Amino acid sequence: MAQTLIEKIVQNHAVGLEKGYLVKSGDFISIQPAHVMTHDNTGAVMGKFEAIGANKMANPRQPVFTLDHNVQDKSESNKKKYQRIEAFGKKMGVDFYPAGRGIGHQIMCEEGYAWPGTMAVASDSHSNMYGGLGCLGTPVVRTDAAALWATSRTWWQVPPIVNVILKGNLQKGVTGKDIIITLCGLFNKDEVLNHVLEFTGDGVTHLGIDERLSIANMTTEWGALAGVFPIDNTLIKWLKKRDDFITSRGLEGVISDEDAQDGVHPRINHKTIEELIRNHPTADSDAYYAKEVILDLDSICPHISGPNNVKTMTNVNDAFDKDIKINKAYLVSCVNSRVEDLAEAAKTIKNKTIAPGVEFYIAAASSEVQAESEARGDWQDLINAGATPLPPGCGPCIGLGAGLLGPNEIGISATNRNFKGRMGDPSAEAYLASPAVVAASAVAGKIAPPFEFKNIKPNGTIVEKEKNKSEKINISLLSGFPEKLTGKIILCYQDNLNTDGIYPGKYTYVDDFTPEQMAEVVMENYDMEFTNLVEKGNIIVGGYNFGTGSSREQAATALMYRGIQMVIAGSFSQTYKRNAINNGFLVLESPELLEDLKNNFGTKSLTVKTELDLLVDFKKSCLTVNDKDYQISPVGAAAQELIITKGLENWVKENID
Repeated sequence: MAQTLIEKIVQNHAVGLEKGYLVKSGDFISIQPAHVMTHDNTGAVMGKFEAIGANKMANPRQPVFTLDHNVQDKSESNKKKYQRIEAFGKKMGVDFYPAGRGIGHQIMCEEGYAWPGTMAVASDSHSNMYGGLGCLGTPVVRTDAAALWATSRTWWQVPPIVNVILKGNLQKGVTGKDIIITLCGLFNKDEVLNHVLEFTGDGVTHLGIDERLSIANMTTEWGALAGVFPIDNTLIKWLKKRDDFITSRGLEGVISDEDAQDGVHPRINHKTIEELIRNHPTADSDAYYAKEVILDLDSICPHISGPNNVKTMTNVNDAFDKDIKINKAYLVSCVNSRVEDLAEAAKTIKNKTIAPGVEFYIAAASSEVQAESEARGDWQDLINAGATPLPPGCGPCIGLGAGLLGPNEIGISATNRNFKGRMGDPSAEAYLASPAVVAASAVAGKIAPPFEFKNIKPNGTIVEKEKNKSEKINISLLSGFPEKLTGKIILCYQDNLNTDGIYPGKYTYVDDFTPEQMAEVVMENYDMEFTNLVEKGNIIVGGYNFGTGSSREQAATALMYRGIQMVIAGSFSQTYKRNAINNGFLVLESPELLEDLKNNFGTKSLTVKTELDLLVDFKKSCLTVNDKDYQISPVGAAAQELIITKGLENWVKENID
C-alpha cells in the first residue's frame, strides 16, 4: 500500500502494530513521539502526573520544558511557579529552558527537537509549526502530556490527509505570511478542518525556512492539525548553517548535553544531517490524499485578515483606501518574530518614525534571534523608529503583559490569531498581516502597503478526491472490548455544537459538582428538552465539528454520566475527541449516517428521538441502521485499551513501570 509522507512518519512512531501493518489515514494507533513540549502549562501537567501516581519519567529525553507564556509577570507567585517547574525538571532529568530564552516552539526548532522526518507533539495548538522543518508537529492535551511523561506513549487517530500544491513563485516582497493569510481567506469554509496537510509543488522550492515555519504555524488557524513541508535541499542547507552556529556557540547547558560526544550537539550535528540526507521519508508517488488544494503563488499579493476573524481577508490596497486608523502595531509571537521577519520590518521602517499616537511593540522569537537581529542592525533600526521592545516570549498575542488593546482601539499584528478579546479589550478590533505591512502601517498610522505591488486576485482551487476503496477487513479486538454494541439513536443535528452548549460554562469551575448533577444539566444550553428525551443506553448522532470551543473535558464526561453509550458525528473537534477517548468515552465519525438521518427526520427539532436501532460491529468496522451499512474507521487497539480501562489516566496507572 502506498503511503503519504505523514503516514510514513507516523509509521515510524507507532507502537504495537501487527507485523507488516501499514499505517493509513483513519487508524487509531498508539504513538511514541520523539518529543513532547510543555510551557507554562507544565505546572498543570505536573498535577496530572502526580495524580496518576507517577514518580519518574519513562524517558527523560522525550519531554522538553520551556517557560515562555507569562514571562513579563514578575510577581512572586509567578516566580514561585517558574521555580517549581525548573526544580521538577531538574529532579526528573528533563531539558529545561528558562523564561527569556524564547518561545517554546522556536526552541524546539533551534535545538533540534523538531527533527525532520520525526513526530513531535506539544501541549499547545501551534505545535503545527514544526512542520516547517519536515517534522510532524501536532497538539495534544495536558492528560496526553502526563501520559507521555509516565509511559512515553499516547494515542492518535491519523486524520484525513490533504495535498497542498504550491505552484509558481511569489511577487517580490510577498511573503509566507501572505500565503497562509490567503489560504485561510480563500478556503474559509472548514475545507481542511481536522485534516493534516502536506505541502508540495514547485513553489515550495522558492520558500525559505522562516517562510515555511510561518505557514506551518498558521495551519492551526486554517483548521488543520498539522502542516508538513518536504525534506529538501533548502532544509538541509538550513540545518548545516544551524550546525555551524551551534559549533561556534557551544552547547546550551541543558541536561541532554550529557549525551554530547566531544562537545558535539546531541541532535544537530554533521552525522545526524548526513544520515538525514541518506535516509528520510518521502511520499509515494501513488499515495492517496483526501483532497488537493492548488494555489498559484504568482497570484498572491499582500492581504490582511480581520477584523477579529482569521478567515476574512482584504487586499492591503483596498484596506488603505478604507482609511483604517490604528492605535497599536505588533511584531511579536511564534509565527513572525524570526530573523527574516524582523529584517523585513526593519527594511520597511528604516530612517522613518512611528506615527504619532501609535504604539509599536516588538519581541523576538528567542534570545538567539534577538542577538542575530541586533548584530545585523535590524533591531536597532526598529528601536530608532520608535518601537518598544518586549522580552523574547509570548505576550500581547495571548493577552498577557504590556501593550494590550484598549477599549475600541484598532491593532494590526504579525501574530497568528485575532480572535475578539484575545489581545485586549473585547471592543477592540485586531487585524493580522505580514511584518512588512505591520511596519508600514505603524509609520502611516493606518493600515498601509509597504511597497507598490500588482493587484491580482488569488487563484486557488480545491478538489475532493474519490474515497480510497479499501478491502473490508476484520480487525482484532482486545479481551474486554465488545464485538458489537446496540442502542437507540438520538439525533442532535446541529453543526459546530460547542462545549458551552454541551456543558454550560457556569458549572465548569464548581468543584463539588457531582456526576449526577452534571448529567442533569448536560446539553442545557443546546436544548432544555434533551434530558427529558434521552434514556440510558442511547447513542447520539451529532453534526459536523461536534464539541468545538473550549477544552473542558466535562463536555464529554457529562454525556457519559447521562448514560449515553457513545457519540457518532459528521466530524469532531480534535480536542473534544481527545478529551472523550481520554475519559473512556467512545466517539466515531460517520457523515453518511448523519446526512441520511437529517434527510429522514429534518432539522425542525434540536433533539430527535428517532426510535431507530443502531448496531455497531467493531470487528467489521461497520454501523447498521435500517439494514443499511455505513463503513467507519477501525477502532484500533490504542482506542480499545482506553475504553477497556475507562480512560487514559487508568491506562497509565496500569502501565507505569
